[in-house]
Amino acid sequence: MSLDELRERLSAVDTELVKLIAERQTIVAEVSAHKIKTGTPTRDYEREREVLNGVRRHSVELGLDPDVVASIMELLIRSSLTQQEQFRISAESGGAGKRALVIGGAGKMGAWLADFLRSQEFELQIADPVVSADGRYEQIQDWHDSPLDHDLIVVATPIKVTANILVELAERRPSGLILDVGSLKTPLKESLYRLVAAGCKVTSIHPMFGPDTRLLSGRRIIFVDVGAPDATEEAHKLFASTMVERVDVSLEEHDRLMGYILGLSHALNLAFFTVLARSDELMSHLKQFSSTTFDAQLGVASRVAGDNPHLYYEIQALNEYGGAPLEALVSATQQVRDLVASGDEKGFVALMEQGHRYLESEEE
Repeated sequence: MSLDELRERLSAVDTELVKLIAERQTIVAEVSAHKIKTGTPTRDYEREREVLNGVRRHSVELGLDPDVVASIMELLIRSSLTQQEQFRISAESGGAGKRALVIGGAGKMGAWLADFLRSQEFELQIADPVVSADGRYEQIQDWHDSPLDHDLIVVATPIKVTANILVELAERRPSGLILDVGSLKTPLKESLYRLVAAGCKVTSIHPMFGPDTRLLSGRRIIFVDVGAPDATEEAHKLFASTMVERVDVSLEEHDRLMGYILGLSHALNLAFFTVLARSDELMSHLKQFSSTTFDAQLGVASRVAGDNPHLYYEIQALNEYGGAPLEALVSATQQVRDLVASGDEKGFVALMEQGHRYLESEEE
């Protein structure tokens, strides 16, 4: 056969693959409907293992790379789970007949929350001085112009702005559930407590994922009760139909942990790309020699560098618990430098072994 004829055969196979994927998704919709009807959980890890082990065995029998085939199947499973989760959210919606206002709804996380609430059949309104690009929802520029007669009010704005909005909400005392989605909570503490004192239904959440997230399985949302447990329970119910892991934590513990989970990890990547940017090495040249470790670190650092610098600054500057992890980072970097400079291989090995033991530990 000629090259063109071989390519035509490949195209024909590709077309059949797409048709099979479409057929698979149709069956997934039926599976989803059955699970909802019978109360069966969306995700079945044992079934996933069976499917992946099965395709691996079949791949070997056919002379294929089992890792490649398993990777393709994992993508299909993830797509199926996304579809099933969306079906369940819609079917078990608690938002029908209710209205929600997302203050900051034109921002990335605000837009994600608006879409999520709309999937639960909330009637959506967003308030943002920046006009939403897609125009899917009713929008006002200034939330002050709203009568605040919504069943749910979400504040998805920068941390300092959120603190001021919460204070103003306390003065107006809306009757609906109020929640913020700030990455830090201690800077909002006084504002949140003022809402509680005003008799408002208020709680605080922190989605531990980005606005490009489609599937909530394997993701986490942190819930911070600020003294209104009924409001926190109501916020939990918003996500009850999803596969997200819901974690409850106190306000102070939240920010102490974020000092490591966000502050430290951000600082590491900031340092990494700052060192590279100040070096005389061209990125294109470095990539010609890069290792798997460098590529992995570069991928994370690139995402951090492309994110919102103002948000990252707030996470570093406003966390009253953020200083200790940064000081520890400086100390650890100096220790590595000193061990190498002094030729202390034993100390260097001990440092790596200590880290390995910690990372492998399952102790709480």
